[in-house]
Amino acid sequence: MSIQDLSISVDTVWMLLAAMLVFFMQPGFAFCEAGFTRSKNTVNILFKNFVDFLIGSTLFWFVGFGFMFGSGGQGFIGMPNFGDLSFYHNANNLPTEGFLVFETMFCATSATIVSGAMAERTKFSVYCVYSIFISLLIYPVEGHWTWGGGWLCNAVPDGFMMRTFGTVFHDFAGSAVVHSVGGTLALTGAVILGPRYGKYRKDGRCNAIPGHSLTAAALGVFILWFGWFGFNPGSQLGASGEVNRVAISHTFLTTNLAAVAAGLSTMVTSWIKYGKPSFSLTLNGILAGLVGITAGCDLVSPGGAFMIGIICGMVLPFSIEFIDLKLHIDDPVGASSVHGVCGILGTLLVGLFSVSSGAFYGHGLSQLGAQAFGILCIDGWTFAAGLVLFLVINRTVGLRVDKRIEEEGLDIYEHGESCYN
Repeated sequence: MSIQDLSISVDTVWMLLAAMLVFFMQPGFAFCEAGFTRSKNTVNILFKNFVDFLIGSTLFWFVGFGFMFGSGGQGFIGMPNFGDLSFYHNANNLPTEGFLVFETMFCATSATIVSGAMAERTKFSVYCVYSIFISLLIYPVEGHWTWGGGWLCNAVPDGFMMRTFGTVFHDFAGSAVVHSVGGTLALTGAVILGPRYGKYRKDGRCNAIPGHSLTAAALGVFILWFGWFGFNPGSQLGASGEVNRVAISHTFLTTNLAAVAAGLSTMVTSWIKYGKPSFSLTLNGILAGLVGITAGCDLVSPGGAFMIGIICGMVLPFSIEFIDLKLHIDDPVGASSVHGVCGILGTLLVGLFSVSSGAFYGHGLSQLGAQAFGILCIDGWTFAAGLVLFLVINRTVGLRVDKRIEEEGLDIYEHGESCYN
């Protein structure tokens, strides 16, 4: 075996191992969402997390992979592949099948974020429908712009981004491409769906509807944290050679530092704001730090990662409170804030904290401008597509279950079984 063959083998194993870690995030989301919601809807929550992966894997392999990584659409969208993978040739000579598996995990992650914000009142059949459109079209289109060679990240000198900003939009592992997209869809769906019965009073005050198991939620966060070590370092798509070894070690460190900084920041902020440290907020704070660092984990210093975590963790409680108490948008798990707000925030902070192009390191505002323009385009597309999708569904078959089903629980009525007998 040649040195090159050995190098490709090592990189392939690392990519597939990282894919396994990202796949393990699915039970993390399932436990987290189930824990933050009521016991009468646990089967429904768990089932949705399986359905996301079942539908997403099928459609992304058959069509979405071509939409995202194909060509022929003038930088807006690739051509559908209909299960044929021969069109794609990885620049690192990695097996196309392995790369498809890795990218499938990211597609499924983006889709599953939506289920938490729309939990406890959405028809299961309808959930399957909009999961199809997310995996089939919404995610692959903006993924093509950024990771598939599309116009937003085209680094050729005469490309739009280079002409306009002198640099390209940077999202290493998906603060924008995966998380802000999921968070934007979650917020859009929650607005059209409306709050759970009993959530808001006529006088405008808000009733807390606590979840049934912070134990399950905590376990979910630990699993997600663990899976993120595949999500971010795995996006290097290689472990051989000095460059790759340094890169994955660096992203491991920055990912972890942002998570712990955000957890500490949210804990202290909630302690000062509410007089007691909130465990549930701290759990979401850790996720906020992980989401925030994902865009720039390769470009920021360890100190910069710690600061990004502090900022995201501090913003999170205020974001959750504003969306819930001021806007009266019912998001049972805080997905709109964790993935939407902190995904946008983390994407923008690359323009400040990037060692190679950030404003805090004397490189001007070009990168910040590219980041702001990129996130505006990505989430603008996501919001518009999601708005059309949810409105059409709501005005045809309806998004929401009947009041009696919601009050007595979706598990029995939608699935004929209960998680806790």
